[in-house]
Amino acid sequence: MTEKILILDFGSQFTQLIARCVREANVYCEIIPYNKNFVVDHDLKGIILSGSPCSVNDVDFPSVDIAALNSKVPVLGVCYGAQLTAKTYGGRVDKSNKREYGRAILQTKDVEDVLLKHISPNSQVWMSHSDSIVALPEGFEILATTDSIPVAAFKKTTTDSLPLYGIQFHPEVYHSTEGKVLIKNFLVSICGCTQNWTPASFINETVEKLKAQIGDGKVIMALSGGVDSTVAATLVSRAVGKNLYGIFVDNGVLRKDEFQQVLDIYKQLDLNVKGIDAKQLFYDGLKDKTDPEEKRKVIGKLFIDVFHDEALKVEGASFLGQGTIYPDVIESLSVHGPSATIKSHHNVGGLPEKMNLSLVEPLRLLFKDEVRKVGLELGIPYDLLYRHPFPGPGLAIRILGEVTAEKVTLLQDADALYTKGLKEAGLYDKVWQAGTILLPVKSVGVMGDERTYEFTVALRAVTSVDGMTADWAHLPYEFLANISNEIINNVRGINRVVYDISSKPPATIEWE
Repeated sequence: MTEKILILDFGSQFTQLIARCVREANVYCEIIPYNKNFVVDHDLKGIILSGSPCSVNDVDFPSVDIAALNSKVPVLGVCYGAQLTAKTYGGRVDKSNKREYGRAILQTKDVEDVLLKHISPNSQVWMSHSDSIVALPEGFEILATTDSIPVAAFKKTTTDSLPLYGIQFHPEVYHSTEGKVLIKNFLVSICGCTQNWTPASFINETVEKLKAQIGDGKVIMALSGGVDSTVAATLVSRAVGKNLYGIFVDNGVLRKDEFQQVLDIYKQLDLNVKGIDAKQLFYDGLKDKTDPEEKRKVIGKLFIDVFHDEALKVEGASFLGQGTIYPDVIESLSVHGPSATIKSHHNVGGLPEKMNLSLVEPLRLLFKDEVRKVGLELGIPYDLLYRHPFPGPGLAIRILGEVTAEKVTLLQDADALYTKGLKEAGLYDKVWQAGTILLPVKSVGVMGDERTYEFTVALRAVTSVDGMTADWAHLPYEFLANISNEIINNVRGINRVVYDISSKPPATIEWE
């Protein structure tokens, strides 16, 4: 690996955002728990200490040896990291009169300092803290204040160490308007990073690593047509060619025509992928199942069974490829102890142990947006890379109640019209996720001179950044009217269309 920055995580909800800002500056970084041992080698250019829900005045407050770290590389403390720095060197940190959370205006005292280079006077920053630094240690100087706190940014002025800075605000969040400028100043001007970590460099380096790891071995991989598995498979294919054995299972609840469309894309990408039509097996397994969790379990188990049977046909396979990405890795390395499981859809049912396979995870160091950028560099079609999120159990959890082949066809047809309409109206890229839900109710309608008694579908569209919270998308009335007509006129079996205007929370994005 080339030059890197380490982010020591003290448990802040914003730690991943710091990493994303560093990566956006084309500098590679990793997040590790503050209490994990690591080696300071020549590739390490600097360390960032994250925020934390803890207080440096707690009895067992989390701590690291900042002086030892700073003797080897520059260090930037953010919020808790800044408070820890101040206290470590003999400063004073007290409880604030009131918890400070929200926007503040940064008043710079030293506009010439390299950390604040190109930062505007009275720049807006985002505060989130209940303690404040009320007195700096000897040998430190204030760089900026706000109306609320006397020390918003500071640095160590003595020459017995490399640069050491602390800031009492969060530069990584959206509301700190010039926060990315400050982070870039730390990375480039202070740590000397060359900003050479790009999608192209990642691809070259990863392919070479995969060649070394896999050699002449065979890799089997479950593909879904999704972003992560497709990009991961393409990287593996670049390294081992036809020794990648991809398996793409049609579980009967994919989008309309998706099975063949995805296979065609895989062929264009020269991926060695076998398509398995297992629709009827899944429909049989889903018969009489109405509970959402039961449907998920049936689909998960059947997928593992089908994949396992096909994987056994690949003689001499010794590796299992997976599309694990960095947020899943971080989740399993939590400061508060490892989580019980990394997301279940990233693990193919214990197969690595059962079949004595070694894992190959070429994307485990990338965030989702970085995966997409790498995908574009690899020549994967934009439409596949920027498709809306789609649930693992597919349309099975967008069909409320029992899943049947007939209901799947109805929903596929309606959903295809909805998606096509969003794209033609220029709305698809403006919403984070959209989908159609088939409701388990029928209602009376009139078509021509005939009375109908048919199904209702609900249209769902939300705006979001990461899916943790979401607001319903305010689609134009004229668009909704046109789509309603399109669906009712073209999908026999549906005579009513409604639009879901629930936000998350309290509702969820999917209905099941």
